[in-house]
Amino acid sequence: MAKNPVNPDAQPSIETADETAARLAAAATTGKGQATPTRKQQEAANQRPLVPGDRKIAAKQAREKSMEARGRARIGMANGEDKYLPLRERGPQKRYVRDYVDARFNVGEFMIPVMFLVILLTFFPDPAVQTYGILALWAFFLVAVVDCVILGFIVTRKVAAKFGADKAEKVRWYAAMRALQLRPMRLPKPQVKRGQYPS
Repeated sequence: MAKNPVNPDAQPSIETADETAARLAAAATTGKGQATPTRKQQEAANQRPLVPGDRKIAAKQAREKSMEARGRARIGMANGEDKYLPLRERGPQKRYVRDYVDARFNVGEFMIPVMFLVILLTFFPDPAVQTYGILALWAFFLVAVVDCVILGFIVTRKVAAKFGADKAEKVRWYAAMRALQLRPMRLPKPQVKRGQYPS
């Protein structure tokens, strides 16, 4: 096997200390100028805490988010948005019943004012006034019950005609309970005016 000839004029392959320093200085000025970070350093730089380090700030932020969510849910419920309503209030049938009750003049919605008036009459010293007040309250209550029964039949028939007979279950009680509430106190809030019956 032949050996490579030795060239006496070739430059030595080992650089001097001055050449190494000059090469490193040139690389520092022309290159990126800093060492490549390790994977551990990059992961540490990319990490973000899920909650702030300060517990008070974290609690304050959580309270603010909770208050904002509750406020949005309250507004959504008042406006009758299905996703914010309880299960018993959801669905197009219940919306139809609410709109029909809100469009109608209901005797039962004046139950609370009448009861309050009768309570005031009980403070009169005359027993006749108290007796007449109680009798008037019972008469009003009877009229309100009859009105709710009529409302239940009407609403059941209309819901069955619009959505099918199987969808008309349990709407009588729902309609009666809404009809017995004062209009401003109803939740969801009325979305129709008086006389504006749903089609």
